[in-house]
Amino acid sequence: MPAIRVNDQIIPLSNAPITRSLSQTSTPISTNAPISGAKTRAASDDLVLPAQLALARLGLSSGSLDGLIGSQTRAALRTYYTAAGGRMPSESNALAEVRATLTASVFTNYTVSSNDFARLLPLGQTWLAKSQQERLDHETILELVSERSWSHPNLIRRLNPKIDWNAVSEGVVLTVPNVEPPLVRGKAAFVRIFLGARNLQAFDENTNLLAHFPCSIAQRVEKRPAGEQLTVVVAIPDPNYTFDPEVFPESIEAQQIGRKLILQPGPNNPVGTVWIGLDKPGYGIHGTPRPEDVGRTESHGCFRLANWNAELLYKLVWVGLPVFVEP
Repeated sequence: MPAIRVNDQIIPLSNAPITRSLSQTSTPISTNAPISGAKTRAASDDLVLPAQLALARLGLSSGSLDGLIGSQTRAALRTYYTAAGGRMPSESNALAEVRATLTASVFTNYTVSSNDFARLLPLGQTWLAKSQQERLDHETILELVSERSWSHPNLIRRLNPKIDWNAVSEGVVLTVPNVEPPLVRGKAAFVRIFLGARNLQAFDENTNLLAHFPCSIAQRVEKRPAGEQLTVVVAIPDPNYTFDPEVFPESIEAQQIGRKLILQPGPNNPVGTVWIGLDKPGYGIHGTPRPEDVGRTESHGCFRLANWNAELLYKLVWVGLPVFVEP
């Protein structure tokens, strides 16, 4: 039976014809297709979330798990088949085939704990207020549980329709997707960022695909370093953030402050839970406080990932890693 190798895992493909493996191809994968913000329900909703989950467990992220078929899920599906050199079948068949590779249960229980409540902190509404906080942690249980389960908050709401999210108590048991980070066995040899497709992909030295993530890019075209080869110069987990008013000329508050501020770490830090600095001044790959917006909103210049994807990429990178930015 044909199979795909992703992140050193062998996954059977029952229908797709396989002509080559990634280790035999010299051209990295690109899913350079137009990005559409529209999302629609698939013909069979019970296929989409399990397929998204199966892909995520391979390191092929479709963004925040939401059970809806959209551009990011389609990009992850195309990447899955391209990695094997095979032809993607119809969308419904592709979803069914990927779903069939999921051996673990789709859902699990999450019990809200006192430690969860101890983490919650209101988030300041201004840069100055944020700089005065001891940590930029989650504000609500819904936000915390959504991020831990790599999910869109709307999915967590749908899975738990009887929960009053304004009155969640310790000991409440929630239904959440059964996520599990991919097993990382080595470092990446290079990374490619595809500006048109708004995704980031990491490869090993044999051009085997290690990871695929949706990615936000700079809003202004002149801020996008298309065609450049960059290099990782630093990788920091749980970073603080230096607020520089010069980076935010559109902000009246920034101009009034007129000085740099240091914001403390946490998932609601502007760069999320990971900072991977590049050798182009002011540029990096990092997490975000709003993972559900990744690939749909734009940045001042950096490359944004969902926090859980940034944390996986952190395990793959090293100082000196080449990062190729493609149009």
